[in-house]
Amino acid sequence: MPDYELLELILFRALPRGDTKPLAKRLLRTFGDLNRVMAAPASRLAQVKGAGPSVVEQLKIMEALGHRMARAKVINRPVLSSWDALLEYLQTAMSHQEVEQFRTLYLDRKNVLIADEQLSEGTVDHVPVYPREVMKRALELNASALILVHNHPSGDPTPSEADISMTYAIRDAAQVLGIVLHDHLIVGKARELSFRSEGII
Repeated sequence: MPDYELLELILFRALPRGDTKPLAKRLLRTFGDLNRVMAAPASRLAQVKGAGPSVVEQLKIMEALGHRMARAKVINRPVLSSWDALLEYLQTAMSHQEVEQFRTLYLDRKNVLIADEQLSEGTVDHVPVYPREVMKRALELNASALILVHNHPSGDPTPSEADISMTYAIRDAAQVLGIVLHDHLIVGKARELSFRSEGII
């Protein structure tokens, strides 16, 4: 089934008596593909002709459902043994965002994911991160390990110098508290970069 036909079916719940094909094609032309339509901010969706409040609400419900389904495959499970499911979840949740987001995955002593929290949101090429806040939350959750994650809206997951120095600051703070930093993942449009695999940490 082509993207526009699937999008038509989704839109039909918001516009049950209307022809949804023109709107589906407008949305895909505006944002590029189905994933980007779903991930688009509500304010940008509302600027597309025919995308009223009920359409925006339906699209955001479907986006949340997709995230929830992907997250269910990793939450409360050993992360290191379900790595592919974790990467799939992070791609679903972050690869099409228009601004940088920083999240931390908190793990218990068996490396089971106990919390996945977005700690900050920034601009198209920067997100503020405060190591103190990361560690404070780790202590509140009694976490034993961390995985840091952020996205690059440009699509290129190559780390910046700021990304690397921030990672080292969090790693050093975690070591003092006996908490392991397993990895820092940067999510791009089509792939992720692992600091651990690249030998950065």
